[in-house]
Amino acid sequence: MKANRLSILILALLFALVPLTGFTAEKAAKTSNGTGTSWMYHDIVDLKFVQQYAKMPKSKEVLIIDSRPKKPKFDKGYIPTAINIPGSQFAKMTDQLPKDKNTLLIFYCGGPT
Repeated sequence: MKANRLSILILALLFALVPLTGFTAEKAAKTSNGTGTSWMYHDIVDLKFVQQYAKMPKSKEVLIIDSRPKKPKFDKGYIPTAINIPGSQFAKMTDQLPKDKNTLLIFYCGGPT
């Protein structure tokens, strides 16, 4: 019982000292090669932003990706011009992504479950 209390005390002390070390989430967000990940995710956008791209003819500068499962969600309805790449199958379906790396990608999903 004393060992358990001591472990909790040590963990609490470590967490209390973290702010003093200058450790930040930005410093923690590093890829394996040491570069930052801030370029990966920019903004959470609103309906007004997406509406300008969700119309025909489909824009070549933007790709809207619905990452919800196909049968229960995507097939019931989706944003016009969106393609379906479910999150669980993303690695298998990267061939559907544009070759041009400057293409704006807008992902949407069903939210947290």
